[in-house]
Amino acid sequence: MFGSSEQPPVEGDWRMVEELVEKGYVKGIDVLDREQASVYLTEAALDSLAKDDRFKSMPRTGAQIKFNTGGDVQVFTDKIESAEQRAVDNGVDAEPVAIKYQRSEKGWVDYLVDFLPWILIIAVWFFIMRSMTRGAGGGGGGGIMNVGKARAQVFDKDKKQRVTFKDVAGLEEAKVEIMEIVDFLKKADKYKALGAKIPKGALLAGPPGTGKTLLAKAVAGEANVPFLSISGSDFVEMFVGVGASRVRDLFEQAKQKAPCIVFIDEIDAIGRARGKNSGFSGNDERENTLNQLLTEMDGFQTNTGIIVLAATNRVDILDKALMRAGRFDRQIEVGLPDVKEREQIFGVHLRGLKLDAAIDREFLAKQTPGFAGADIANVCNEAALIAARHNKESVTQEDFLAAIDRIVGGLERRNMPMSPEERRSTAIHEAGHATVMWRLKNCDPVLKITIIPRGRSLGATWYLPEERANHNVEHFMHKMAGLLGGRIAEQQLMGITSTGAINDLERTSKTAYAMVAYYGMSPKVGNISFYDASGQRDTFTKPFSERTAELIDEEVRRIVEEAVTLTRDIIEQERANIERLADILIEKETIFTEDIEAVLGISAQQLAKQEAEAAKRAAEAEVKSVEVVEEAVVEAVEEAVEVAEPTTPAEPTTPVEPTDPAEPTDPAEPTTPTEPTDKE
Repeated sequence: MFGSSEQPPVEGDWRMVEELVEKGYVKGIDVLDREQASVYLTEAALDSLAKDDRFKSMPRTGAQIKFNTGGDVQVFTDKIESAEQRAVDNGVDAEPVAIKYQRSEKGWVDYLVDFLPWILIIAVWFFIMRSMTRGAGGGGGGGIMNVGKARAQVFDKDKKQRVTFKDVAGLEEAKVEIMEIVDFLKKADKYKALGAKIPKGALLAGPPGTGKTLLAKAVAGEANVPFLSISGSDFVEMFVGVGASRVRDLFEQAKQKAPCIVFIDEIDAIGRARGKNSGFSGNDERENTLNQLLTEMDGFQTNTGIIVLAATNRVDILDKALMRAGRFDRQIEVGLPDVKEREQIFGVHLRGLKLDAAIDREFLAKQTPGFAGADIANVCNEAALIAARHNKESVTQEDFLAAIDRIVGGLERRNMPMSPEERRSTAIHEAGHATVMWRLKNCDPVLKITIIPRGRSLGATWYLPEERANHNVEHFMHKMAGLLGGRIAEQQLMGITSTGAINDLERTSKTAYAMVAYYGMSPKVGNISFYDASGQRDTFTKPFSERTAELIDEEVRRIVEEAVTLTRDIIEQERANIERLADILIEKETIFTEDIEAVLGISAQQLAKQEAEAAKRAAEAEVKSVEVVEEAVVEAVEEAVEVAEPTTPAEPTTPVEPTDPAEPTDPAEPTTPTEPTDKE
């Protein structure tokens, strides 16, 4: 017996339904939402299927079978018609299957699901816009209307963890210049009483890492006035007019806090010279920002009590209108520190390190010529990392030397595979460098030689550059000879020409071209310089003719050949010593000044230093001998004056005049001291 009407329909599939349609058992099918199909059978089918185990639980009333159509109405209809046609072919007399399509009533959940993609799109767009406007609005919160607000950081006098001039080592001249500006803000009445006007701005210029931004932070810490800091890139935005709007907002904030200081870091981001590549863009947003900055700094509206500080390492590309007096009245050069300043910088960065008692700051300062403040900070941190890597209790001097080698030369690669021929060639190459530099007085003193691969080099000759302010032709010739020493040594001692001298050749060529084209050290080219200090020259054209270019090339080749000849002579004379240095290098891998001196003797730099000291001592002795002679003459004159004075001088009532003015009354009493004829 079939089940009652409360029983659910039987779960079926397409195969079952097609079979029933072919037999003529299906009366109708209701399709809900294109997928859920309910099958209604005829009375004859119910009686016929009573013995089939598949349909024992099938209800007598309502839908007897349910199945999933797959969602494709056309395919469903085609299958039903095919089954009906097969029933007709088989001679089955049955009515066509009645198919009804229905849609279920949707609730709010269904509508929410339908609109969910649009809701997600709107939410994502709103989140993006909120993020953009929140970043552009500074501290004023989000909102599309705040996109033109300046994102300036405000440092008040009550701010904790201030940076002061005590934290800035060296830069004494720069600190004096910038401290005068701060003092004007603190004691404005003192300057106004003399009629002095407040400076409009100061530009801090210098190489990267020299402490320009740190100096500005120190100004913020020393001044008792608000300090607004912003980067030049903060004015650059994808929207037109935002940069100029942020400039206006920045100065509006400054006017409300006046007297105050505005600091723009990396001003070259918006201060580049105008007019370049004007044909590629009709509306340059960067130029609009610069124009607004020029107007705010020195326009019709006087910004009383606002001083603009800016920092850049690209002074040559700044716009001339930005550099004129009235905008940036002063240009403060923040250059690389000298030996004394580097020692002071080491003192600042060594405060937080656990140091060995034998640390010599003066020695470390001498080992780091050309290092900026940021480089020295990196050396100190790297030394601490090396000490920790070797499980040391304190940072030693060896760790600092290893850190300097790591920063300058790169990572040590002891496991790099090298054949004996390559090691020999590298040893000869580095020994050639060291020997030539050892024999020329104007080369830098050699510290050590190594054939341990480091970075991109297979070996290195470490030397200590002297901090010279001026160079002559001899300096450059000796420098180029030192650079060519490795290549020439390989050629003359091993008969090979390798690729290891590419860096040496590059530096030699640049030096020779600089001598001819920049410094006017070529008699044929003459006292002409093609150097462009302003950086405004078009890079697509040369400032000289083709004939002059050929002449420059000829002179460069001549200068390089002279350096090669000088190098070959030294290599030929020191052939045996170079071989000995190479053997020691292959054995020890790294040798120092003491090892080189044991082979080559005293260096030309030491000889020149000793000669200079001897000449200085001789000059001091000569001056001292002259002073002794002068003192003896003075004493002799004083004694003669004492002898010539009468014991009982006459007391005339009137002055006695000599009868002959041409004849002195006492030849033993000269009127002026006599000078020695020989100053030796």
